[in-house]
Amino acid sequence: MKRREFIQIAAFGFAGLPPLAAQQRHPAHVMTVLGLMPATRLGRTLMHEHIMVDFIGADKIAPGRYDPEEVFQKALPYLEKLKAAGGETLVECTPAFIGRDALLLRRLSKASGLNIITSTGFYGAAEDKYVPPVAYEETADELAMRWTREFEDGIPQENVRPGIIKIGVDSGPLSEIDAKLVRAAARAHKRTGLAIASHTGDGVAALAELAVLKEENVDPSAFIWVHAQNESDPGYHQRAAALGAWVEFDGISPESLGRHVELVTGMRRAGYLHRILLSQDAGWFHVGEPGGGEFRGYETLFTEFLPALRKAAITEEEINTLIVRNPRHALALST
Repeated sequence: MKRREFIQIAAFGFAGLPPLAAQQRHPAHVMTVLGLMPATRLGRTLMHEHIMVDFIGADKIAPGRYDPEEVFQKALPYLEKLKAAGGETLVECTPAFIGRDALLLRRLSKASGLNIITSTGFYGAAEDKYVPPVAYEETADELAMRWTREFEDGIPQENVRPGIIKIGVDSGPLSEIDAKLVRAAARAHKRTGLAIASHTGDGVAALAELAVLKEENVDPSAFIWVHAQNESDPGYHQRAAALGAWVEFDGISPESLGRHVELVTGMRRAGYLHRILLSQDAGWFHVGEPGGGEFRGYETLFTEFLPALRKAAITEEEINTLIVRNPRHALALST
């Protein structure tokens, strides 16, 4: 089934396609763990968070390493606090082979009232500890088809569809496996319309990824540079934004408020507020640690960071751009 047909069927609820005029009037959509949803319903969005992670490595990860009920009971109160603080959508960026559990996310979405988005893709950063053997064995085309099938048919055994492609690369230049993952993500994007969110080691790697996307005829607006705050040279942020990529400043915490305010105001002065995404990279039930270890809440962006932006003369309209409009555009399935 082609992506456009899949969206029309899912959106209208029947196998027959709607008239062309109805297709043109229908708004852009995003894929959540509960199904297809108009992008206009995303609301205030955290672009990069985690609910559960398992850092044991791709060669050791296996079913039964955690109790989903324990994770549910620990995570739900934090999601409810996020909802109470004004959050409406959470993008859960844990890829396969690091602890992705789409059924758990669907249950938490229903219980919390939050929109939650999960991912397809493989994570090539951290010196490839989380890259499964199949990523080396298959071609970029085969990997792209693997991820496309998760979007079209649902994640195996879970019947939940991903709303982003999540990959990861180390600092540039790109290694052979990292470059393959980027190329596979580009080809999966062209088949699905899903945005590519890439954990990226530095600005050199970010520009190298964008070069691969150009070779694959993928528009830079499909690319989200995750953890861009870790690059100390703002020139890289501006170059990526000038190309049309999304520059994500995540890792927001009470300790980082000043640094993140500087990043946002610097991009604003350069004219790139419309290319910024924000998040906290918070949460994390740690599989293998007693009680899941320390769990960092999701509400700091709303309770501390947005007030800090207001003090820096960022207007309410600009804040709306940062946490509502930009995520809506970044996550909408492209045509």
